[in-house]
Amino acid sequence: MSQSAAPLTGPAVLAAHPRKTFRALEKYLIDSGLGSDLASFETIRSRLITPPVLTPEDFAKETFYVILASGFSQKTAKRLWAEIVRYCEGRGSKPALFDDLFAVFHNRNKINAIVQVWQNRTTYCRDFYALSSPSEKITYLSTLPHIGKITAHHLARNLGISVVKYDVWIQRLGLACANKKGTPSFPIQPDVKEACDALFSKLESADLPKGYIDVVLWKSCQLGLIKL
Repeated sequence: MSQSAAPLTGPAVLAAHPRKTFRALEKYLIDSGLGSDLASFETIRSRLITPPVLTPEDFAKETFYVILASGFSQKTAKRLWAEIVRYCEGRGSKPALFDDLFAVFHNRNKINAIVQVWQNRTTYCRDFYALSSPSEKITYLSTLPHIGKITAHHLARNLGISVVKYDVWIQRLGLACANKKGTPSFPIQPDVKEACDALFSKLESADLPKGYIDVVLWKSCQLGLIKL
């Protein structure tokens, strides 16, 4: 089966025909095997529609990935994640050892964070699910080792909270679709957020949570399917 041509588009087309353009981008990414973060796009979408309650072990694994994804390519993050998960699962209830994990890749800060998350996974998971509102949960996630205010949104989405990450790609896209000038910044400026939210409001529905829209548009921008 031949692969369909990439649906290259621009912000003006997305703004004028949001649902049609989004579905074309989504289909191409999935059909081309590009529709994934740690999980597939379908799994991400399902989690956002019906948020799961993860075990402490799975909660820790999701956190591992976001720690790794910050600063590494998706391909590298997935490879390292698989090695680290195999190691941690193989140790059972024994604490993860820094030296063993450091042999996988030499990033002292990330390894320290991963060890801390694994050793405290039960507490972190329990405290996360004890909170009721998405904002409280995201704030809590930002306090975990090596998880900051921006990456907390990535982790939140992977845990089933429908939230927009508002990274540099999404900020640029929101501004371009609104035909506004501005510069991406962190924290995001109110007028830039307003432009991004206007785009998401055109697409969001019961079967398209904004967190899912975010990951599809981010991937499309990152791959150059949407020319900014």
